[in-house]
Amino acid sequence: MIRNKLDALLAKTSISLSETQKQQLVSYVEMLDKWNKAYNLTSVRDPQEMVVKHILDSLVVAPHLDGNHYIDVGTGPGLPGVVLAIAHPDKQFVLLDSLGKRIRFLNQVKLNLKLKNITPVQSRVEEYQPEQPFDGVLSRAFASLQDMVDWCQHLVDHSGRFIALKGQFPEQEIDQLPASIEYQDKVVLTVPELDAERHLIILKKN
Repeated sequence: MIRNKLDALLAKTSISLSETQKQQLVSYVEMLDKWNKAYNLTSVRDPQEMVVKHILDSLVVAPHLDGNHYIDVGTGPGLPGVVLAIAHPDKQFVLLDSLGKRIRFLNQVKLNLKLKNITPVQSRVEEYQPEQPFDGVLSRAFASLQDMVDWCQHLVDHSGRFIALKGQFPEQEIDQLPASIEYQDKVVLTVPELDAERHLIILKKN
């Protein structure tokens, strides 16, 4: 059933995935559904709904990732990081979260799905020090763009990007960004069967 839903939704996009990638996404939803009962990882309870609100909502970001080394800050149960890692087996993703139960889940996901390109890390974002700057900071968890750049500045250098997954276009938040941060671009995303606005906001250091 999950696979049928995934196939039907993918058919409404231009995203092309291999058989292995589709199976990994199905397995991820099954794990999320199973662990959710005990760990309360997401408020979405129905696996069919998870395919729309979590899998496709993350997958539509995949065509817009240029770099090779990303960090998903406040990843929760791995959104969008796990989904993007499945879509881009050639890119590396650090999945950062401060809650141990989420990191335990992600380590199990890494094992079960044989994902060699994710590194789950338990840490608060302001305390995490990367060995090298990331090509991009991803997040769909931050309350505001201001918080994102405040807490994540040390994770990228001038060539890196802040990539925020947002609902409605956050015009006011962009207006309030500090002079040290440049608003670079927005991408309007379309998620099949999701009746809500989705934007990707891309920022960089000046």
